[in-house]
Amino acid sequence: MNLSHPESTNRPRVVIVGAGFGGMAAARALRGNAAEVTLIDQTNHHLFQPLLYQVATAALSPSDIATATRVLMRGGSNLSVLMAEVTGVDIRARSVLLRDGHRLPYDYLVLATGSASSFFGQDNWREHTLVLKTIEDALAIRARLLEAFERAEQSTDDAEIRRLLTFAIVGGGPTGVELAGTISELARATLARDFSRIDPRDTRVVLCEAGGRLLSGFDPALSTYATEALTSMGVEVRIGTAVEAIDPTGVVLGSERIDTGAVLWCAGTEARPAAEWLGIDGVRNGAVTVRSDCSVPGHPNIFAIGDVASFEAGGDERLPALAPVAKQQGTYVGKLLAARIAGRREPGAFRYRDYGTMAVIGRSRAAAQFGRLRLTGFLAWLVWSLIHLMLLVDFRSRLVVYVNWAWAWFTYGRGARLLTGSTTSDARQPPLSDPESGRPDDK
Repeated sequence: MNLSHPESTNRPRVVIVGAGFGGMAAARALRGNAAEVTLIDQTNHHLFQPLLYQVATAALSPSDIATATRVLMRGGSNLSVLMAEVTGVDIRARSVLLRDGHRLPYDYLVLATGSASSFFGQDNWREHTLVLKTIEDALAIRARLLEAFERAEQSTDDAEIRRLLTFAIVGGGPTGVELAGTISELARATLARDFSRIDPRDTRVVLCEAGGRLLSGFDPALSTYATEALTSMGVEVRIGTAVEAIDPTGVVLGSERIDTGAVLWCAGTEARPAAEWLGIDGVRNGAVTVRSDCSVPGHPNIFAIGDVASFEAGGDERLPALAPVAKQQGTYVGKLLAARIAGRREPGAFRYRDYGTMAVIGRSRAAAQFGRLRLTGFLAWLVWSLIHLMLLVDFRSRLVVYVNWAWAWFTYGRGARLLTGSTTSDARQPPLSDPESGRPDDK
């Protein structure tokens, strides 16, 4: 059975898979165009992923950084939203295959499916780690962190308490750095006076990076600043240290084993299976190689953007998997399709404009680079805060996040610290402990 736009006509059909930054930008660029545009996503919301780590560390609630996709698509008479899971693409029939057996026909297809966590061939580590890609992931991390302190408060075994209050973060990119700094602040400031039997300030946060420095995409001076700032916050930074093994209760870094309450994986990503859907070979991380107009070679009516695309930026370099890249590519492809459908002159090759890169390290600490300009400390943090507030998609989110940040800055408080039955740690995750015995629960 074919699905089509509710007011289907003979107008060209544009199907966009993925309601992230790229897909949303493409849909908005096609608003009011002479085409039927359908935006498909397996969730019903658009997520502002750069602030997802703050949900994971109890600073914000999910609704603060996510908005219903249908709300954002209001006012576009040619736009429709479909909550469904895509399982493949039938290129010959020009249709998208859905999990429920339906087919969605298209004339133009935009793949903006994003990326998933990559374990570099060690997929057995997946069940012993926590990743940060979705709201569900963030809530699982938040529950894991808060439960660890609650379980430690109940335990009478010093070794078990040390394990529960040890958190290992694998990957020294922006996400790993942000998580490490925020978890350290959560323990040493927010929770410091909330427990009677344990001292949360004894929490151990270990950040390991297999490469030569943190924030490898930043200027080396900013990498040094990040390392020094995290160290001053009590984070143990391990540079040039690869993970050798991960099991239910710990991680092996080089020749050292560290017993942990949780291992957070921020080390790598791989593209979602768009290449497989198209029956083509992806690059090393599974991304689809695209032409200068973001189209798939041999398929001028199919486009790949964002994390799922491998776009040559010059020489052997490829554009990074960053939200600004996805957003700019989405806007570009939307305008290209609008021009093509209207019979107007199409824009030239896509060119990415790098407006800068930022990473927050902790309270009043951040690193930012804008061209030749380098900022650190409070000024960088202030710029980071203002830019992220403005990038949030609606006024309500901006207001709520601003109030939360202001309150947290003055009080060191975090307002999203509730543990409920829907957010407690998944049984598939590594055990915390048996509260009766104070030992890992191996039942």
